[in-house]
Amino acid sequence: ITIDITGSQKRYLRGLAHHRAVAVTIGSARLSDTVVDELEQALAHHELVKIKLPAAPKLEKKELLHSACDHTGAVAIQLIGRIGIAYRKASKPVIELP
Repeated sequence: ITIDITGSQKRYLRGLAHHRAVAVTIGSARLSDTVVDELEQALAHHELVKIKLPAAPKLEKKELLHSACDHTGAVAIQLIGRIGIAYRKASKPVIELP
């Protein structure tokens, strides 16, 4: 299931994510099953999740964020430094997209 998100919706989600704390940290072990499960739960509970990525080249972090999203059916919203933002609509959505 791929979710199409417009630019204005991404901007809205970035604004919402700004004040949130990091929910999942991906360490040097990269995408282990435990991390994917944790991200899965965080997305189910919060819809919008901040992910802390390991120190790595930008392209590597981007690929890591996108593969984490692929594993969970989420959409990568943004990557700034070591923080990635992922969004997945919950079965009972809390966030109303504009």
